[in-house]
Amino acid sequence: MTLSPRPAHRRAGRLLGLVAALLVPLLLTLVPATPTAQAAPAAPLVPAADPVPAPSGGPYFGPQLDWTDDSAAQYADRLGARPSAYAQLVAYPLGAADVTVVEQFAQQAAQQGALAELTLEPAVALDDLTAEDAQDLVDVLVDVHEQYDSTVLVRFAPEMNASWTPWGQEPSAYVGAFRELADVVHAGAPDAAMLWAPSYGSGYPFTGSSGRIEGLGSRDLERLDTTGDGLVDAADDPYGPYFPGPEAVDWVGLSVYHYGIRLDDGETDTETEGIDEETNTVPVPGAYADRLDEAAGYGDDRLRESFYDRFSQAYDLPMTVRTGAFYDPEASGDDSPEDIKRTWWRQVVDPDTAAAYPDIALITWLEVRRAEAETGDTVVDWRVTHTRRLAEALRTDLRAAGVDLGPVTRVIDQEASNEATNQYLTDGIEAGDQMGWITALVVAAFVGLLLAGLAGRFVPSWRYPTPDDPRDRRLDLLRGWIICAVVVTHIEVAGPYSYVARNAIGAITGAELFVLLSGIVLGMVYPVAVRRQGEYVAAVQALLRARKQYLTALVVVVLVYLISLVPFVDASVVTTFTDRGTGSAGPQAAGQVYDLYVNAPRLFDYPPPWYAVRQLLLLEMGPWVFNIMGLFVVLSLLVPALMWAVQRGFWWAVLLGSAGLYGLGRWLGLDLLPSQFDDVFPLAVWQVPFCVGLVVGRYRREITRTLTSRAGRVLVALALGAYAATLGVLWLQHGPAYDWLYPNLYQRTELQPGRLLDLALVVVVAYALLTCVWKPIAAATGWFLVPLGRVSLYVFIVHVFFVLAVGNVPGLDRTSWWQGLVVHTVVLGVIWLMVRYKVLAKIIPA
Repeated sequence: MTLSPRPAHRRAGRLLGLVAALLVPLLLTLVPATPTAQAAPAAPLVPAADPVPAPSGGPYFGPQLDWTDDSAAQYADRLGARPSAYAQLVAYPLGAADVTVVEQFAQQAAQQGALAELTLEPAVALDDLTAEDAQDLVDVLVDVHEQYDSTVLVRFAPEMNASWTPWGQEPSAYVGAFRELADVVHAGAPDAAMLWAPSYGSGYPFTGSSGRIEGLGSRDLERLDTTGDGLVDAADDPYGPYFPGPEAVDWVGLSVYHYGIRLDDGETDTETEGIDEETNTVPVPGAYADRLDEAAGYGDDRLRESFYDRFSQAYDLPMTVRTGAFYDPEASGDDSPEDIKRTWWRQVVDPDTAAAYPDIALITWLEVRRAEAETGDTVVDWRVTHTRRLAEALRTDLRAAGVDLGPVTRVIDQEASNEATNQYLTDGIEAGDQMGWITALVVAAFVGLLLAGLAGRFVPSWRYPTPDDPRDRRLDLLRGWIICAVVVTHIEVAGPYSYVARNAIGAITGAELFVLLSGIVLGMVYPVAVRRQGEYVAAVQALLRARKQYLTALVVVVLVYLISLVPFVDASVVTTFTDRGTGSAGPQAAGQVYDLYVNAPRLFDYPPPWYAVRQLLLLEMGPWVFNIMGLFVVLSLLVPALMWAVQRGFWWAVLLGSAGLYGLGRWLGLDLLPSQFDDVFPLAVWQVPFCVGLVVGRYRREITRTLTSRAGRVLVALALGAYAATLGVLWLQHGPAYDWLYPNLYQRTELQPGRLLDLALVVVVAYALLTCVWKPIAAATGWFLVPLGRVSLYVFIVHVFFVLAVGNVPGLDRTSWWQGLVVHTVVLGVIWLMVRYKVLAKIIPA
């Protein structure tokens, strides 16, 4: 829009109206918004006495996967629901590769808030296991709990009463090894629980498999001969000799599988643990309940006390069942795998059975294909989610049965990790103290404005020489200062630079100024491009710039991850985020480490799963110091449409629409995009400074002339003076109204009204100072800051790698002020040299 010549008083009135309109979004924000629903605080760490919370309804449910060819996310996608537990096998003692397996398993379970059932399979003789091996395990358990808030069930050497396990049927060595491990775990890892889990006793002592009984010593034989008849046979207790005692056991478990109907001895009506490898058969009614009653497959009429009654009920211990339904694709039989497996899982999750056995708290399904010794090493398919039909049927039945699905512990997935980077609560400082600092800076800004006026009046030679310069160096210098503050803040090293960067601008941070100034600059240059090249070309170029920003963002995200894979390079300073206890999770989450590249490894699968590709394309993953880049990409895409309206005089519609979206964002807590930035810089509210900036940039000269007129100067001085006086009076009173200010008007994430007022204050005062005191300031700092401000986006992009580099400086003391001074000086100096010599300038957007 071009303003036509009008009488001076009418032009002044119109421009004052424009200034007032620019303040509409700020004024509207002063109306108290309906409090938005805050994210629920993270669940506190489970007390050591009860590391696993009890299920709310039916038992928990989850799979044991083939983790070499599957993942928790893929399983949840197939099932269409998040299970409440996952199971993993690992060799014990832990080697370096095993530690990695445990860490990755805990991470995947934590992404869904699931319990982690970790089966330890001894790789050495039980007598060779040591307390040092146990301590190594505990160190890992403590580490994964600190990182992922993981709750781990340690299932040590399961099915120890069987003959098919290398550690089987050695009761003395087993009990000793279990107790030794339990002592170390209970002492050092209170958030883990010990699980004792034999196999269902039908067929015991399973001598037909390998004849292990014959090789045992007299001590073990005596222990196993529970009937005292000199024999170890089916009449003996299949569980008791292996029980480590209630003081060592936190959970008990039982392996209970459906293998089919044994036809080779003519017993066609009784399901047993024996197998006819030629026949796939549907479970008979009540087969699972018969096992829980200890009444199936023993081949005699003897009454036996059930495992559930003996160990779960008697010792008040929760119980887990490891199960699955046999199907051999190469075997005969008319029953389909769907019928076999669905019949079995319906028995396992039957609500009546759950009511009869309330202490069964977890059911783990064997979701693998593997060779089974009992079938002559043929491959048996235990899976139930490998086809859509089975997966949908399982989900339907689980929900109908009231099985407890969904998170059990705190979910630490990509979204939760991204949200954790939003640290905005007061950290160990009273809100009143924070407000006192803000008040002092507002008063100082008012004094600065008065001094700028005096300098402009009495030292006119200091003024900015070319106020109509289309490339405003005042804005470049201010942008240079802000981008330096961003770099210094993100490096997170103490020192004088850090103190100034964190405290010099009151309630706001560099992010607000960065967004506002970017809008102002685009509002200035876009009309020039339209005049020179036409609106269509200008719009296309703006979109091409947004595309370049997006592609650059993708490259940075992937490149940082690839660097993290380089040996001897620690990229965790940017690829993870350590909770300061100042985020929505509260102080209890302090020290929690979040992975910002949760599913990045899946990008290198073949083919990569869509959920991982989607997270990359939507910028859901990436270094935390770079997350605002996604906001700039989206805002850049909106520039042609917004400037189309502004160019035609509809600036008021842009501002009103921006204010309306801001109000909705605060009222409803809108999450417009799943991108990482939207958890820290919500698009619905952070578009306000950008949209205001576009309008200010388009009408910069008119607004400047209006505000620097006599009426404008008086208006600005009165407004700022009233703001400073109000805060000062409230500070002196220090009453409830003052304490209310900081948590309700100055929080960063929602860009609350106080922050927007401070943003306007900082920009107006800084611009006035740079206008009236330009020459001394430019002489001292312009040579350094102006070049950086002209390419602030370039500086922002490359600073990610400097943050990473500083994180790998050996022996760096981040609390040392002089080391921080050196680090910041060197980093800023190198970046300045890169800007001067245009390093990668053709590749990196500026």
